[in-house]
Order: sequence, then C-alpha cells, then structure tokens
Amino acid sequence: MRSTLCEGRTRAGFLAIQGQLCYDNRIEGGLISMSGSEAKVMVICGGGSGKTSAAIGEGIKALADGRTVTWIRFLKGRANESLMRVLKRLEPEMKAFSFETYDGVFTELSEEKKQEALVEIKNGIGFARKVMATESCDLLILDELLGLTNLGLLPVKELKQLIEARPSGMALVITGRVFPEELKENVDCVSCIESRFPD
Repeated sequence: MRSTLCEGRTRAGFLAIQGQLCYDNRIEGGLISMSGSEAKVMVICGGGSGKTSAAIGEGIKALADGRTVTWIRFLKGRANESLMRVLKRLEPEMKAFSFETYDGVFTELSEEKKQEALVEIKNGIGFARKVMATESCDLLILDELLGLTNLGLLPVKELKQLIEARPSGMALVITGRVFPEELKENVDCVSCIESRFPD
C-alpha cells in the first residue's frame, strides 16, 4: 500500500481523482506563516489509509516550529485509544480530544446508540467552534470531520460555516474520505491519499 497525490490536472490548479476535484497539494511557506499572521486550510482525503497519520504529521511539524496544536477526532468512538495516550504525552503543546464514547463502528450502532453518539459528536463540533472563537491554538486538526458530512450528520453548509469561522492566524487540517466540491473555495490545498497495489 502506498500513498500518492492526485494526478491529472484539470482547471485552475485543481486535480481530478475519481470524479472529485482536489487542489494541488503544495502550500508555499507551509500551513502557518513565520509571523503567524496568515494560516492555511488543508484537507487530507481519499480512500487510502494514512489520513490521520498525515494530519498528525502536520501537527508534529507545527510543534517543531514552536506552535500549539489541538486535535479533535470524530467517528472513531473508543477505537485506537493507544493513539490518544501517545498524543496526550505531547501536552500542553498538543492537546488531543475525543468526545465519542461508543465501541465499534458508528454506522453499525443501534438507533439508540447512534442518537447518543450524535450528542457527543455535536459536543465535539461545539468544542471545535470554541477553540476557534478563543484562538487557543495555532493549528486545529479535525480528524474525520468530512466523514460527518459524508454520512449526512453535518450538512456541507454547516461545515463551510465552521471553516469560515476560523481566525486568519489559525491553520486548519480536516480529514475524511470524501471532499465535497462545494468547499473548494474554502480550502487552500487538498491532499488525496489512495491505496495502490502493484499489478
């Protein structure tokens, strides 16, 4: 399995992959300017594995530059708690949060458990808004946020409003499988991770 960038340039710097549009993934000067006054929005999407790892890598790069990071994950319940424990070791510079307490996969939960999980998901989104409003970090990572849109749990319009609420000095990384084309004007770059198998 190997990660590749989108291929096949279309118009205005967009790249096409499996019917969805992606930006060229190069961000000149990085996610956050040296002065900290200008920051970018990055999306990491695609069907391959490694989106969370790539987002955490962006977080580690920000830490190496002396920045602070907040990481909030969605749709993973209690899965991979060992990753949460490792990220918590990086506090206070990198803070990691997961509001969901269910076991298993969200789409396989009973309706009752899904309703409970929806409350937790809304709490996570509310916390992300608070982080933006208080400007409490330099880089905010919203892991699997696009999955909420893909499942119909977060309308694209609300996701767009969330991105627009970001302070100009705060970088934002969003991950998930599918990148909605309606967001292309709201992001600076999209990296697509796909699984490739040799013939």
